[in-house]
Formats: sequence, C-alpha cells, structure tokens
Amino acid sequence: MTIDSGFNHITVLLDEAVEALALRADGCYLDGTFGRGGHSRLILSKLGPQGRLLGFDKDPQAIATGQALAAEDGRFVIVQRSFAELGAEVAERGLDGKVSGVLLDLGVSSPQLDDPERGFSFLNDGPLDMRMNPDQGISAAEFIATAPEEEIARVFKEYGEERFAKRMARAVVQRREQQPFTRTGDLAEVLKVANPAWEKGKNPATRAFQGLRIHVNNELGDLEAGLEAAIDALEVGGRLAVISFHSLEDRIVKLFMRKLAKGEADNLPRNLPVQHKVFEPKIKLIGKAQFASDEELKANPRARSAVMRVAEKLR
Repeated sequence: MTIDSGFNHITVLLDEAVEALALRADGCYLDGTFGRGGHSRLILSKLGPQGRLLGFDKDPQAIATGQALAAEDGRFVIVQRSFAELGAEVAERGLDGKVSGVLLDLGVSSPQLDDPERGFSFLNDGPLDMRMNPDQGISAAEFIATAPEEEIARVFKEYGEERFAKRMARAVVQRREQQPFTRTGDLAEVLKVANPAWEKGKNPATRAFQGLRIHVNNELGDLEAGLEAAIDALEVGGRLAVISFHSLEDRIVKLFMRKLAKGEADNLPRNLPVQHKVFEPKIKLIGKAQFASDEELKANPRARSAVMRVAEKLR
C-alpha cells in the first residue's frame, strides 16, 4: 500500500482541536481518527520526550501513513482499529484512566472522498464499496443487492435524512432486479432520477450516499461506543474533543456530553434512592461549540459543516 495516494487532505480545525486538548508535555494522548496525521503531527510537536500518542484508524492507507510516522517518531504508535474499540486497546496497554486527552475527528477524509476507487463519491465513478476498511464488513454494493426495500429506505431516511427515501429505495430495488449495482455512478444516476425535488447546489444523490456510508461503516454505533470508552480512558482533568460533520453525529455528541455534565440522576425515576455521587457531573463542558473561521472556510470549503465540542473529565 503506497503512503502517498496523490489525494491531499486538509485537516479541519487543526489548531483549535489541539489547543482544546490543553496538552501536557508528558501526557498520553489518543487520536481516534488518524486520517493523514494532521492533528497527530501537531500534537507530537508539542509533546516532550516523555509524551506519548496512540493513533487509531480503520483505513489501510491511513495505517500506512501512520506506520511511516511511527518509524520517524518513537513516541507515536498506530493501530488498525475503530475508535469504538479504544477501550479494549487502552486496557491492553494498561492505560485505563491514565489518558490525558482524546481527539475524535469524525466522518470521511478527503483522500477517501476524492479517490474513485474507494467508492464513497457520487461525483467520480468507481466501485460501489464505501468501506473505510475494505477488508471488513459488507460493501455498499452487497447491501444494495441484498437488503429489503424497507431496510434501504430506512437507511436513506434515518442516516441520510432523505425525505424521498421510500421512492428512492423503490427505484433501487426495481433496477437491481434487472442488473445489480456495482458502480457509484450507476447508483447515483438511479437515485437522481428518483429524486423529485433537487436541493439547490446539492447533488440529488448526496443524502442517500451519506446514509449508505454511515450504515456500511456503522458510524453512529461506533461513535456512541467510542464516546463512552473515551471518557472511561481519561484521567481526571483529561479532555475529550470531538469534531462532527453532520447533524446526526453532532446530536449524539451534544446529548452525550450534556447528560454527563448534568449528572446521571437526571435520567433516574423520581423517588428512587440513589447515592449522592450520581448527582455529581462526570464532566464539564469547555466553552461553546466551535466552528471553522471564515479564513479556514476560504481555504477549505469542506470545513463549513464542522462543529467541535470539548469536555473535561471531573471524576
């Protein structure tokens, strides 16, 4: 696997995210979404000789880039796992409750979107795959070929927030009976024809493709598991910074942080006898949600949907 695929990636909220971690020179940090290493490199530049950084990614090309960085810098280690599994990795390394900060930069990287062979894009024709790790799980083509019409519609609606999900799923199922889908361009064309109301400035296949990608990679399930594991891994005073790129992700992050910042007793039935500590917040929110600056948006329009939320562990 070559390290340089020829597709560039501009790290979103680079300085803001690293600053949010309140780095200590001797701290141990986790980059749950290594990507092409933008955040990781900046973190390493601010750590001292005793500092440590552990990177996670599912993508083989990201792993190749991470292995090259690990060969250059002994303070860094990369593992090919989802950040949903960071709890197991942290436990195996004896780092439970000893991590100083966790960064999660969600979504798909530019190299994944821009490389037609990865099958994420409806703009560039390629194999209909969409898996962040092509060696795990079922591809988008396999899902489209075998799932019931109702399940395809659910994925389009629930994960893609596509209001014409049923109509588009019906079109997909009718077409697959004549010929299976194997290419992104083919699927995008069928979805485009089935969408009766195009949003200005947005490809009519956008939402359905988003839903497929989220489903194939279990992105929301991984996020929920990863958030829980990240809080458990942190030491008291450790920081969690999460960058989201669409409303479903951000809603999960916001509700998760809000719940822990209010204390768990908020979710218990009235008059139930509980210990005092369940009333105590587990985290505190650091500032308000942050967005990309006008300057960053000019340089990288893909940052327009980015929102970062930060929390600090209290107990």
